[in-house]
Amino acid sequence: MTQGSGRRRHDAGRGAAVPSMPPQTVLVQIRALLPTLPPSERRVAEAAIADPGAVAAKTISELAAECHTSETTVVRFCRAVGLKGYPDLRIGLAAAAAQEDGSASWTAVGSDIGPRDPLADVVNKLAFADARAVEDTAAQLDLEALKRAIDAVVAADAIDLYGAGASALIALDLQQKLQRIGRRVSAFPDADGALTSAALLGRGDLAIAISHTGSTAQTVAALAEARDNGATTLAITNFPRSPIAEVADHVLTTAVRETTFRSGAMASRIAALTVVDCLFVGVAQRNYSRTMRALERTYTAVRGHAEP
Repeated sequence: MTQGSGRRRHDAGRGAAVPSMPPQTVLVQIRALLPTLPPSERRVAEAAIADPGAVAAKTISELAAECHTSETTVVRFCRAVGLKGYPDLRIGLAAAAAQEDGSASWTAVGSDIGPRDPLADVVNKLAFADARAVEDTAAQLDLEALKRAIDAVVAADAIDLYGAGASALIALDLQQKLQRIGRRVSAFPDADGALTSAALLGRGDLAIAISHTGSTAQTVAALAEARDNGATTLAITNFPRSPIAEVADHVLTTAVRETTFRSGAMASRIAALTVVDCLFVGVAQRNYSRTMRALERTYTAVRGHAEP
């Protein structure tokens, strides 16, 4: 989405009714927006996340009373997460609860990792977190926003990638993919390098920043610098109302749940790589013959120097 359209969407969420999202994405959207909600709406969100089936069975008056707030606040919360009103919230939460009940064996391992969990349970819980991150990310990925992001990559003269920590690894992965198909791209995992590159970008260039929280100071600063210098900016984050989204012309979101031992942060890599792969394949498809020639040439070059 463009930054302007993102702001309009947020405003629409607080005011006029907007088209409802698919039911399976309701909890994903609530989790993504939870940190930005005011306290009264956050209580409603936390109740929905804790027991979607129970909330789906309540009237709006019952839910408002349970959350120590008003019916107006509940309606405002519904619109904040992209729903027309409370009936749509009940439908979405009922669908989410049914989906979880239908996969009880997986749901059983979806809880936090405890200090005495057997190794087999640890493996199952991590596998659940990773698999769910990919499924939820794919379910909520805005295809129109993805198309605009692909357009931006295809049109860019030069592409710079920013990310810190684990996000730097994702940036390097995208760099390698885009280089293989002939794009001019560089990744900058350190703050000084990112800011230096951003200062030299201009109109016709693209800066892509990756941050799970959307609030990594050095990454936000680099993207803002690139935007100030006329470059198009794209953010990949788990939180669509985070600081990095405010300086991005386009935003692509992941959907990851946080758990103990930072398995949420581990799953965030898988989710971000899913978005990166969708972005890369979309770019590669735009000029299929050129892509295949580039892949063949780079494969031949690497193969020719591989050790026996």
